Amino acid sequence: MKSFRLNVLNRASISRIFDERVYDLIEKKIIKFPVYLSAGQEYVACTIAEICNMKRIKPMLFGQHRGHSIYLGFSGNVKDLINEMLGKKNGCTYGMGGSLSIHSEKINMFGHDGFMGSNAPIAVGACLASKKPTIVFLGDAAVEEDYVLSSISWIAKKQLPILFVIEDNNFAVLTSKDERRDWKINNVAKSFNIESADVNDNPLNIYKSLKNYKFKKPFLINVRTNRLYWHSGAGKDRKNVFDRLEDEKRKLGRKALEIYLKNNLKINNLWKKLLEIQ
Repeated sequence: MKSFRLNVLNRASISRIFDERVYDLIEKKIIKFPVYLSAGQEYVACTIAEICNMKRIKPMLFGQHRGHSIYLGFSGNVKDLINEMLGKKNGCTYGMGGSLSIHSEKINMFGHDGFMGSNAPIAVGACLASKKPTIVFLGDAAVEEDYVLSSISWIAKKQLPILFVIEDNNFAVLTSKDERRDWKINNVAKSFNIESADVNDNPLNIYKSLKNYKFKKPFLINVRTNRLYWHSGAGKDRKNVFDRLEDEKRKLGRKALEIYLKNNLKINNLWKKLLEIQ
């Protein structure tokens, strides 16, 4: 499985390097609109993207507000996302979506409208109409919305080919789960007779949970992860947060470092070029 882990690391490093550059530009006040960084939790989307690639499945993607890693993990064009961050018309969402509402017909990713968890019923409706493999990404706070819970009930009733992915970073802005609720979303899914899993963001654990999933019925996976930066914008609200990318980079050794450095050079050169011509 080393090649699988390296492929995931390649996707995740692209997302991380992109976000670190965005972080820098926020601090320098070059990017001034609200930005939601994926740094720290990119292994969720990037692992699932690699699994879909292995299965040769190109699902419809309904991302949440924290969507950089979804877009980049599923091979969205980096240049198009940079242009989007710079508000250009040739951005992936024509310069109108920014960080919040990333949309791309090229990778079947539908932009988020900004209402927390609203992508769940929208994704369910799209899946019901098309019967196409569908993935909806939600945060751990979004699943507390009533229309998300009713959406989970509906996919159970209709047995839709949809995967609910919960990127569980434990926080609703700054409020932790233990202050908000006493239930787990994977247990809620099981109560609706939906197969579910609860794992950390180790790519091997995500793979084991989804290796037999074929988009023939609903499935919900809650992936425990960590965000490195604030809910919005640039800044750190916690110290000594576990970093899955750094852990995988260390464990996979020289080849992983080579992949990271190659992506770092490529993406930062692209940022430099596009910033110079804006």
